[in-house]
Amino acid sequence: MRQLSLAFVSLFTTVAGSAAAQAPVPAGAAPGGSISGMVRDSLARGPLPGAWVQVVDAGRQATVARTVITDSLGRFSFSGVPNGRYTIGFFHAVLDSLGVEPLLRQVTVSRGRATRVELATPSPARLRSAICGARPGSATGGVVLGVLRDALTREPVAGAAVTGEWLEVSFRPGAIARQRGRVDATTESNGWFALCNVPARGMMFLQASRGGDSTDVLEMQIPASGFVHRHLYVGASRTIVFGTAPPETDTLMPVRRMRVGEGVLAGTIVTASGGRAVAGALVRLGDNPPTRADDRGAFVLTEAPTGTRMLEVRAVGYNPSRMVVDVIPGAARATVLLATSKAVLDTVKVTVARAADRHASGFEDRRRSGAGTYLTAQQIARRGAFSTSDLFRSMRGMRIGYDYDTLETDGNPDALAEMNQLSDKRILMRGISGNWCEPALWFDGILIPELSAYALDGWVPPDRLAAIEIYSEATVPPQFQRLRSGCGAVLFWTK
Repeated sequence: MRQLSLAFVSLFTTVAGSAAAQAPVPAGAAPGGSISGMVRDSLARGPLPGAWVQVVDAGRQATVARTVITDSLGRFSFSGVPNGRYTIGFFHAVLDSLGVEPLLRQVTVSRGRATRVELATPSPARLRSAICGARPGSATGGVVLGVLRDALTREPVAGAAVTGEWLEVSFRPGAIARQRGRVDATTESNGWFALCNVPARGMMFLQASRGGDSTDVLEMQIPASGFVHRHLYVGASRTIVFGTAPPETDTLMPVRRMRVGEGVLAGTIVTASGGRAVAGALVRLGDNPPTRADDRGAFVLTEAPTGTRMLEVRAVGYNPSRMVVDVIPGAARATVLLATSKAVLDTVKVTVARAADRHASGFEDRRRSGAGTYLTAQQIARRGAFSTSDLFRSMRGMRIGYDYDTLETDGNPDALAEMNQLSDKRILMRGISGNWCEPALWFDGILIPELSAYALDGWVPPDRLAAIEIYSEATVPPQFQRLRSGCGAVLFWTK
């Protein structure tokens, strides 16, 4: 079992003010002194409720320890403690998942007085140093730490692969350099894992795999502390395929794939401001087809693949929301907050310099390679498109619609009409496996995520386009590849 050494950890678990403080015994108190205090969670920056605090006579370690459990504010208290020296420490699941042994302190009770002591889990900086060692000059310094468990049994999973990936972008004179970062780990016998030297802040992608079972590709936001502590769950699932592969004529006959399992995920969708229910929102787990929330904003996903998954929620007029959820027995209901663009970002004036034009970006070199589909400004003008999204309606292997081909319409004309009224349609392309997927959209060398066709049309009209490049997943140039996208890319160059 991977655990940090007690002798080492105990050196840095004392928090400010944790030195034993003595105070007179209150009137009416039980005979003898008392030991009281608080246990703090340095990672969550708050109290640690439910910790088992134990105290034992330091001179007679074989004696039975006295035990209390911290309350909701992390407080504990022992009364009627005889004078003497004592060893005190605490146990908690947080310590187990951190790979830290029980932390011990020495306290003294004298003259029947009250003794106060504060205990804490190690700080993120100390844990990072203890787990990853001194930071090399080239390392980014963050760490992702956790325990991998089976989604159904909750038992630790040993020998599983955990992978973290991220994209590093650096700006150089006349160019933007992109490089992939990756770090791998294998879970210990107690399911413990640590990924060292990940980005100290920003977005990274995390996935755990056990044989043919795996979590989704999880989007993890690394905070400024550079430390993430996250339990992961892996569960079995199977893939169901509906329909047939599309013929060469490109007739719309999408292949429908769905991962199913024994899980159930329930939740509620509300507005971030005011907490009002968002009725009719589209809810999707991983790459599965979506379902709709009811009039109260509630949803239930049955036969869901168990394990740690990505939940995506979309609703007209709100920013899409993506969050990591655990599909495990007994999981609490998920609460999804949707915010409007106005709520998230007030009036902002952005002034930028063009990253590159189509010539400086290497457009002509890539065009000569013939790996993708290329449109120049003259070709765009000849198409006479009213809007930019119209350019893709007549292109082979492209269309404007939803990547929710399996939305529960069942051919219902009213449901289909409702879908067509939504403004959240996207540019879609054929994936390698024949499914429709949403490509990455790049504008003058900058990736713009979550852009609907409606927003695209309002952003850049056809007459402002200098060129367009379209690549399938297999032909995307390295500098425009998106980590674990599963789809291709469309590059727009403006005049």
